[in-house]
Amino acid sequence: MFQLNNFFQIVFYLFLGSVVQLSCDSDEIDYQGGQTDFKEKYRPQIHFSAKKNWINDPNGMVYLNGEYHLFYQYNPLGTGWGNMSWGHAVSKDLFHWKHLPVALFPDDLGAIFSGSAVVDKHNTAGFGKNALIAIYTSAGAEQTQSIAYSTDNGRSFKKFQGNPVLPNPGIVDFRDPKVFWHEASQAWIMSLATYNSITFYGSDNMRDWEKLSVFEYYDGLPYGVWECPDLIPMEYGGEKKWVLIVSTNGAPNGGTGAQYFLGDFNGVDFVPESAPYPLWLDYGRDNYAGVTWSNDPHNRNVFMGWMSNWEYAGQTPTEQFRGAMTLPRELFLERHPYGHLVVCSRMVEEIGLISNKQIDLFNGRVTDRVKLDLNASGAYDLSISITGLKKSGNILELRNSYDELVSIQYDMATGQLIFDRNNSGATGFSDRFPGLIGSPVSLQESGLDLQIIVDQSSVEIFINGGLSSQTNLVFPKEIYNELILTGEDNNFEMDVNFTSLRSVWD
Repeated sequence: MFQLNNFFQIVFYLFLGSVVQLSCDSDEIDYQGGQTDFKEKYRPQIHFSAKKNWINDPNGMVYLNGEYHLFYQYNPLGTGWGNMSWGHAVSKDLFHWKHLPVALFPDDLGAIFSGSAVVDKHNTAGFGKNALIAIYTSAGAEQTQSIAYSTDNGRSFKKFQGNPVLPNPGIVDFRDPKVFWHEASQAWIMSLATYNSITFYGSDNMRDWEKLSVFEYYDGLPYGVWECPDLIPMEYGGEKKWVLIVSTNGAPNGGTGAQYFLGDFNGVDFVPESAPYPLWLDYGRDNYAGVTWSNDPHNRNVFMGWMSNWEYAGQTPTEQFRGAMTLPRELFLERHPYGHLVVCSRMVEEIGLISNKQIDLFNGRVTDRVKLDLNASGAYDLSISITGLKKSGNILELRNSYDELVSIQYDMATGQLIFDRNNSGATGFSDRFPGLIGSPVSLQESGLDLQIIVDQSSVEIFINGGLSSQTNLVFPKEIYNELILTGEDNNFEMDVNFTSLRSVWD
């Protein structure tokens, strides 16, 4: 937040809203001059990024009338964090995005921090049947919760005159409301980040909220301030489970990440079941503040996160834009080899809409270095199956013509898949960026299966059908266009398939 006293802060927010609003009749959001170039260095070709400027948390993700809405934390005035507003884009397929004008600007209650959006199918709030209602944190002198509504498919929002609908009870960190309709209790349930806990509120009209319960798991703050909660129902073996996602600091590979709890929710209390917590949605360095879409037409839990890490988010070496989102992925439950349930991730099936024909690159035994030309100028998807892996060491490298590379290794002693980005390209912008990034992996009887999706500035890895995953930023001068199978000190069978992915910005 800005370090301004209340009076000047209010004046600044009102000024910002009036200035930026001048551009809202156009879907070309361009406040710094020049042209937007989606071919620029480091620009993702299949991941969502704003035309210009800073973005962080995905917000208000909801499906309505054939469109997936993605709102997001956005600075309309620059590539650094500040002036928090809700940017807006829509998609019919989760990949091809149409940029829309900024949806919500700061006002006299403060900046517009993270939140969610729902379709009010039964007009419980009185704004009209099927109104799209945004619930967000107003971050002024204190953090409070406010609502705004749209009756034109999210193209314009009107803020509720009675805001804030949930005043601050004296908690400094009081933010990021995620709301859903709980059928059993016929009420809206809000999960709210409250310092190092999640507080649940209930309402029958979105305007009046009653405190229900508080969930706090750890003694003290081993993971810093909690943010961006999401409480979702999931099924496994015909049994309903509730999953509470919370973004925290102190992630296993440093900085920020998203962990989750499994349990039960009765409309008032969330009760976690026994599990080896902390459990993490993604073991990479760059998947934070993610939540799921509301009202998905296929009843899936489709998740998207902010693809960065607060340790270096403001220093990444991009120019016109800063920040992007992970690829959309479907969350599902699976039994871990150790016996407990885990939340797994797999790519949404819509990725097939941007996929070209799969090519068989290699099938055979790897005992030495095998170099494969990927002919990759844009993003691509590698499907790799490995059997007979018996020793620790490198499995593969991804390189480009500048000898920038990332490697993937497996450590038998620790049961870790390790991603090395020390020589991945530009790393000197932060001493927190380079390093080895590990994720727990249990070798299956059939071996090790990897899906690796590479874009201009990211590598996402789904391991053994999604039992574990990693999302990591990289900043090479050009995309990695060579695959090196590294069989030194090893002897294993490998099957490699390559699929190029068409840019969503063409």
